[in-house]
Amino acid sequence: MTEPDLNLLIALAPLLAERSVAGAARRLGLSASAMSRTLGRLREATGDPLLVRAGRNMVLTPYAEEIRERTHHILAEARAVLSPSKAELDLTTLDRTFTLRANDGFVEAFGAALIAAAVKAAPRVRLRFAPKPEKSDRPLREGLVDLEIGVLGEMGPEIRLQALFRDRFIGVVRKGHTLENRREITAQDYAACDHVVATRSGKASGPVDEALAELGLQRNIAAVVSSFHSALAVARGSDLVALVPASFLNYLSEEGTAASFYAFELPVKTQSITVSQMWHPRSEVDSAHRWLRQLVHATLVNGSATT
Repeated sequence: MTEPDLNLLIALAPLLAERSVAGAARRLGLSASAMSRTLGRLREATGDPLLVRAGRNMVLTPYAEEIRERTHHILAEARAVLSPSKAELDLTTLDRTFTLRANDGFVEAFGAALIAAAVKAAPRVRLRFAPKPEKSDRPLREGLVDLEIGVLGEMGPEIRLQALFRDRFIGVVRKGHTLENRREITAQDYAACDHVVATRSGKASGPVDEALAELGLQRNIAAVVSSFHSALAVARGSDLVALVPASFLNYLSEEGTAASFYAFELPVKTQSITVSQMWHPRSEVDSAHRWLRQLVHATLVNGSATT
């Protein structure tokens, strides 16, 4: 099927408005002969004469009269679609659900603050936090989520990214654990303990194990759980050592839960992590999405635990 030449709409609108080939030609800056040829193409495309002679003047056919207003509105809509949006964003009437893909630790640490900030600025906006079982750009590419929040993983080169804050991992044990009484926790002390690891992928080893291996040490991972909250629950009721982000423990301190734990800096060097927000280019210039990104950045930068 041959697609119609939509450029003909640009000529059709002034032709119907002017009811004159010469008048339409002047409006478009074309010669009368060029406009006449365009009218011929329009007649062929529509199957209607559109303009017919009546004495010394031209008049519209019934079909042309019927589509005159529609043509004007269609052309105006097309130009609006292909022009930069100049509409002011009214947060008081913005009615929209934004989906943020983040792990449970992020939602527990920052979800309440984000929701409060969003409701205060835009009462009819809803934030939906979607689970994050794996690192993938598929939800962003397919438009299933508005923002991905976390550490940069296997993301395509087109994905936009903005750093929010830097974080680091720390060790956590229950109050009364033997490590709490050490003036200095060495790598040997750390490796001698049993450990609980939080991971979504099921892969238990990571940078900490690589750092220990460089010292000829290996820790025993006795349990693997799916969230940092679960790791802390296991550590609270056992002698296992948990590994969690500092920002998550800071959230627990504000909540009052951290009092039952003893936290310490890891005795091995690992790289800090950068938590970012990521989005697809399709949302780059959307004013509501831009507001959401600014809200997330402002809330987390002002309320996060950075290193």
